[in-house]
This record gives sequence, structure tokens and C-alpha cells, in this order.
Amino acid sequence: MTQAHTERKIPDSELASLAAELQQAEDSGVQIAPFSERFPGMVLADAYAVQRAWVDRKVADGAVIRGHKIGLTSRAMQLSSQIDEPDYGTLTDDMFFDPNGDIPLSRFVAPKIEVELAFLLKDDLEGEHLTVFDVLRATEYVTPAAEIIDARIQRVSKASGKPRRVTDTISDNAANAGIIVGGRALRPNDLDMRWAAALCIRNGTVEETGVAAGVLGHPASGIAWLARRLAPHGEKLRAGELVLAGSFTRPVDIASGDTFTLDYGPLGVFTCRFTGEARLKDA
Repeated sequence: MTQAHTERKIPDSELASLAAELQQAEDSGVQIAPFSERFPGMVLADAYAVQRAWVDRKVADGAVIRGHKIGLTSRAMQLSSQIDEPDYGTLTDDMFFDPNGDIPLSRFVAPKIEVELAFLLKDDLEGEHLTVFDVLRATEYVTPAAEIIDARIQRVSKASGKPRRVTDTISDNAANAGIIVGGRALRPNDLDMRWAAALCIRNGTVEETGVAAGVLGHPASGIAWLARRLAPHGEKLRAGELVLAGSFTRPVDIASGDTFTLDYGPLGVFTCRFTGEARLKDA
């Protein structure tokens, strides 16, 4: 059951220090304990307040917001997270990497990769009653993408041995850390994107396959959900922003030297190679 409208437990006075902890974890590679253990009554509104404080800190330090990501879009992931809606995070300019090149693992703590579709908006999306059709009309093009997710917060608490909660993942910018856009960019009416499929190939081995209909039945559904979710706060998805619609494969671990081929069939193929070592360190 969603807790999005439950009364917050974390006071505003704590937000800046929690954002600073996340930034320190990202910079140092030393993961922090789940916030949900420190604040047992933490709800979704708390988590988004922490996330916003961290994004605000990044923007104050010079980052530019380029778009948004949507996660927890599959029914299986929602059930496992005990949540009945997706989650979302913010994409900043320093998260974007070119396809078919090397990506330094030193940018990340404990990264994994997922495959999805990205929507580039040509018009603003705003309102509490938006539909998939509104999203398709507002989209300039749809393109294959890969998301690099990360964990500044321990995925499993070292103190309790319990997995982090969804409120921890949301606080951690919905686990977002990087994005690679590649393949063919198509107008939304030029494909039935429900049937867009992909192979995630690591070092020549197919690790995951998936079909985009696994994202809420239609990838544009998540975009509409996010616009509706933002509307009560007076916010909107803006023309020119890129929105990741949600993964249709499970995340695959990344190790030094791994080469990934993301094969979307008719939508194209792109690769990426990860070099160096991730930042993960013991506390």
C-alpha cells in the first residue's frame, strides 16, 4: 500500500544533513546505512524530500537538470518493494555518457545496468489527468537507452542484515547514477513500443532479455504517471527533457573490464565498456 500521502516523520531541519551524507557516500565510495533504520516511520514523502534536498545540493554545485527517471515499473518489483506505484528520480547533465565508448567505473560505487526506452519531450506535460495519448503527442522521439543504477545507501544493512526499503532507494535519487542513449530515435507513432525488445549482453553472454510492455503495459504509461504525480506540487515535465520510462530487465552487475552490448533489434545496437575500478569501500 502506498504511503505517499502519510504524514512525514523527518523534519525539514534534517534534510540538508541527509543530503550531505548521500553526497559524501557518492564521493568517497563508503556506503551509508539505510535511513529507514534511523527513521523507522519514514514514509515516501520523507524519501522524496531527502531526494529533492540532494538534487538541490547538486544543482547549487553546478549540475543542470536534464530530465527524470522512472523506476519500479514492473508488477514484480512493486510487489517485492511493497509499493503500488513506481518511483522517480532526477537526471543531471553529468550522468550522460556517449554510446560505444569507455565509461570509468570510478564514477560509481556499486553499479548495475538496466535497459529501457527514453522519451525526449517536445512539449510540456502538466496536469492530474494526463493519459498515454497526451504523452505520445508531447514526445519528439523515443530511443533505446541504458541506465546505470548505483547504491550510495547499503543495499543490505550491515547492522541488521535486512535489505533496504523503498524509502531508502527513493532517497538515493531512485538509485540513478548514469544514462547512455543509443540506437535509433523514432517518432512515437513509428513503432508499437509495447513490443520493443532488447538483449543485454555482457562479454558475449546474453544476461537478460525483455519486452517494453513489461513497463506498466506501455512505456508511455510511466511518463503519464510521473506528470500526474508532479502536478499537485505545481511541477511538470518540461519540453526538452529526457525521461527514462523504466527498465524491462532486471539489473545486471558491472565489473571492471565488462563490455555490454545493448541490442534492440530494429531499434539498433550500442555498446559500452567499463574501465578502472568502482569506488566501493568498507566503512
